[in-house]
Amino acid sequence: GSMAKGKGTAGAGDKQKDVRMANIISAKQVADAVRTSLGPRGMDKMIVKEKGEVIITNDGATILNKLEVNHPCAKMLVELSKAQDVEAGDGTTSVVVLCGSMLKAAQTLLGKEIHPSDVAASFLKCGKLAHEILQDMSTKIDIHDRETLIKAAITSLSSKVVS
Repeated sequence: GSMAKGKGTAGAGDKQKDVRMANIISAKQVADAVRTSLGPRGMDKMIVKEKGEVIITNDGATILNKLEVNHPCAKMLVELSKAQDVEAGDGTTSVVVLCGSMLKAAQTLLGKEIHPSDVAASFLKCGKLAHEILQDMSTKIDIHDRETLIKAAITSLSSKVVS
């Protein structure tokens, strides 16, 4: 019998692909767990802990903290959320959902046999472009312009339960 693709060992590259896909899938599952809790119409999640403790919340950070995640890649998404919380104090769910969407796009590209290095290089290029676009559309504000600062605060807090 002939070997697959004329190589002496079957599937060294296949094993790598399988590991890569398992990583993407586990991280996407974490993103999917919080995606539907995002925004003003976010749905509540009921989390039942081992000892029967029940938590009902639509706060992404709480959901991520209460999830018992074992897979290393899934844990990275939980850590990403915590890092976002430390850095900005907000956007903990958004950053995980965005990451999940990017992983879904990467999965599609890898499925089209595009080399992982090319996918990574393209994401870096897109990141730089997104940064430029955000810089161009941003508005400089004067720290002493009270009215503009209040408008910005109202906008950013409108998604939070502060009313």
